[in-house]
Amino acid sequence: MAPSTTRRPSWRTVTPVLALAVFGLAACSNSQESSSVKGTTPAVWTGGAAPAGTTSSEAGAPAGESLTAPLKDAAGAEVGTATFTKSGSHLELTVDAHGLKPGFHGLHIHTVGKCEANSVAPSGGAPGDFLSAGGHLQTGDANAKPASGDLTSLEVRSDGSAKLVTSTDSVSLDDIKGKALIIHANADDFGNIPTRYTQPGGATGPDADSMATGDAGPRVACGVIG
Repeated sequence: MAPSTTRRPSWRTVTPVLALAVFGLAACSNSQESSSVKGTTPAVWTGGAAPAGTTSSEAGAPAGESLTAPLKDAAGAEVGTATFTKSGSHLELTVDAHGLKPGFHGLHIHTVGKCEANSVAPSGGAPGDFLSAGGHLQTGDANAKPASGDLTSLEVRSDGSAKLVTSTDSVSLDDIKGKALIIHANADDFGNIPTRYTQPGGATGPDADSMATGDAGPRVACGVIG
């Protein structure tokens, strides 16, 4: 009988074909393909309008959900603007200012939306610039320090200008609408006075002024948030 000329398939031939099929399947399910699970492929947001097909929580603050305060000095000259924008569970604050003394300045939200030069505080007393704005805003424990309205200090450059971008989750837009934003003359120590410093009379730690204002000094600019 003549020997058969039929040859069995060689694994050397089949293996590359199987490998090619497996590669093709992997290429269809790699990390470049958008996931169908919500939240696993968040859209990239650059600060402009939300990309099409995204929700406000994915893209940041919904359009229009922001408040602005025009900042003026005691003479009525505009020295900057501040904008609070909702972003998820917190607020983002951007301050652009000019014409201020170089150095750090306390920056606080105050309880009353009145920016009156040479005015008296709601509790009375001697007049002073922007005292009409009352004390620091506090939305929770009245004795908590820093207060809800205490913000990151504003650092002014040698040319008198400043830009600050910061955030806070201590207040909401509803909390601050109609309130006043104050820039103070001096830096804010937020009441962080070590007990090794002795006050007159022998007491240690921050005194009443430090606890109330952070020793930030007079109010040099004010704007109603709205």
